[in-house]
Amino acid sequence: MSAVASYSVTASLSRRWRDPAAWMATADILAILIAVSLPWSTSLVAIFATAFLVALAPFFDAKTFLQWLRRPICTLPIALFLLAVVGTLWSDAAWGARLYAVGPTLKLLMLPALFYHFERSGRGLLVFSAFLVACALLMVLSWIVLYAPQLKVASAASAGVPVKNYIDQSQEFALCAVALAYPVILLLRTNRMWQAALLVAISLSLVANMMFVVVSRTALVTMPVMLAVFAAIHLKWRSIVAIFCLMALFAGLAWTVSPQMRWTTATFLRDYELYREQNLPTSGGLRLEYWKKSLQFLAEAPVLGHGTGSTRGLFERAAVGQAGASADVVGNPHNQTLNMAVQWGAIGIIALYAMWFVHLRLFRGDGLANWIGLLVVVQNIFTSLFNSHLFDFHEGWMYVLGVGVAGGMALKKNSCEAEAGAERPGRS
Repeated sequence: MSAVASYSVTASLSRRWRDPAAWMATADILAILIAVSLPWSTSLVAIFATAFLVALAPFFDAKTFLQWLRRPICTLPIALFLLAVVGTLWSDAAWGARLYAVGPTLKLLMLPALFYHFERSGRGLLVFSAFLVACALLMVLSWIVLYAPQLKVASAASAGVPVKNYIDQSQEFALCAVALAYPVILLLRTNRMWQAALLVAISLSLVANMMFVVVSRTALVTMPVMLAVFAAIHLKWRSIVAIFCLMALFAGLAWTVSPQMRWTTATFLRDYELYREQNLPTSGGLRLEYWKKSLQFLAEAPVLGHGTGSTRGLFERAAVGQAGASADVVGNPHNQTLNMAVQWGAIGIIALYAMWFVHLRLFRGDGLANWIGLLVVVQNIFTSLFNSHLFDFHEGWMYVLGVGVAGGMALKKNSCEAEAGAERPGRS
């Protein structure tokens, strides 16, 4: 019996090994695991992403994929990576610094694979649901460690931040809180009140955490922009005015009852004044210093930039003989456009904005996938005014996973609608 059972198991495994559907399900599970691990771990994201690519290999259609790569949504992310690679040739940084600076662009190569897979898969929504659940669990733990810091998973500097840092946590919570607005509207229109109430409760809980535990100034600035995008696309003018009034009332209430929000907002002006009057290296003041010097570096090499990995060396040379904020050395100017400009000049800026543009165009239609994809791109564009969020590990992977999965879903929907439209004349 044992030999028969062993043969049966072997035969079953062999059938699954040769079954494309089984490999597709495996790739779906790995994408879900990337989404679950993203709020918690960097190493797990890298492991699951590598495994995802391996799972695509057994039944990979190279001819179809090569046709895929001709689309601008795929060619532009690849172009950014190749620009970083070629940019090592004219950089004067050490080769270790040059190769290290190529690393942040490597994740962009996942976008074509995600587009390719999720145009065929029907489980894209599970990936986003998994990310939402992971963020909700992180939010609960955030409240717990606020009062019991010894339970932190990692040694995060900020109170109420179980893992990573408060900027990453705020980006996750802001994205989920605003993204839930669209499914809530759909549920209300179909009178599914309990489901809508559950999503509203999750969204408000995430916002409450940012109000009373910790919030980044970047999220504080960009959340209203994201909400304005939602209102402009999905609501009528009468509803927009009503919601604007409610938001103003809610913001006033939040300002009154939330010391955390008052302190975070007050630091904008305080940082600027301390930097301007005393040259102190405050957070806001340092950003202004980085931006000013980056523009000078761009003026020195406006077309090709100074090469991959050159940023820290430029700041080191500019800091000689300086004091205070002017003496600070950094390898990242905390602005995605300037990060591109310093290393790759106008060519880098054009490539970056072209990629953002084609990805925005990808999500022009209606539907949940288009809404999520649009929101991910909009968030990345506006948060990249204050950070290099496309190149940062956490926010960069939020972009890659969100745009890749939502883009595949949107392309699948467009293909189905095009096929249905082509069949109608035949039936008539």
